[in-house]
Amino acid sequence: MAHSWLANVRETKAVLEDFGLYTKHRLGQNFLVNDDVIGNILDLAQLGEKDVVFEVGPGVGTLTVAMLPLAGAVCSVEADRTLEPVLAETCAKDSERFALIMGDALKVDGQRLAEAVLGLEIEGLDPAPTKLVSNLPYQVAATIILRSLQTIPSLSREVVMVQAEVANRIAARPGTRAFGAYTAKLALYGEVTGRFEVGPGNFMPPPHVDSAVVRIDRRPAVDPQTGEVLSPERLAHAAAVIDAAFAQKRKTIRNSMASSGFDKAALDAAFERAGVSPTARAEALELSDFITLAARLELPEGR
Repeated sequence: MAHSWLANVRETKAVLEDFGLYTKHRLGQNFLVNDDVIGNILDLAQLGEKDVVFEVGPGVGTLTVAMLPLAGAVCSVEADRTLEPVLAETCAKDSERFALIMGDALKVDGQRLAEAVLGLEIEGLDPAPTKLVSNLPYQVAATIILRSLQTIPSLSREVVMVQAEVANRIAARPGTRAFGAYTAKLALYGEVTGRFEVGPGNFMPPPHVDSAVVRIDRRPAVDPQTGEVLSPERLAHAAAVIDAAFAQKRKTIRNSMASSGFDKAALDAAFERAGVSPTARAEALELSDFITLAARLELPEGR
């Protein structure tokens, strides 16, 4: 049995032709046409009737129509206004559980998503988004993944398709070339718990890059000394320290942070107390090192 009746070349072409549409590379539109990939995404997402799914870039609804029967509601955000009537038709079967917001996903917050779901008037369903499940537009994927975890506390899981290169950054370990500020900041909020690869041939038209689907489960960062979950203020503080540590990646962490405005004497004292070598490179540090260091440093003026 198919997960999505749209996940094949014939149906996708037919829908686009019916509406006189074509793919738009500026919007990162590469339509998924392999139903097995849809099934693998659903396996990772593990949707239930209490889930409110946040989807970015639904396109013609290929993934959306597969999620709607499984979730309590799906709220999709689409930038291409020509797709609004398409989604109204392809998602008509489960329209009572489908909310659509037309616009830029980077300008949509959790409250607006919840308000859209609340408008569906589904009895007994908490409208706060619980899972981000998307074939993300590649040019904004990394930003959406981190921003959603930072700003929508109700999200417990993200299952997202991204460029393979971005997936490598997301899952990178300390000490590897792919490990950077983005990886460390993402680790403040979640942990990669699943991944599978998706080749260009699974899309129409085929993109010029390999893709991957990753699952990130929310995992609250804790103070390594006390085990206490970090407050939003401490998370923001740690993120600022991470940015400064990676600001000049080829430099030692001391020099990189000093160039970002931190006082060298204060840095030396903090490094000693945190047990961090000032001559180390940022990519060599564990997340716990950044958290411990941040607890011993005040941010410079203006940061």
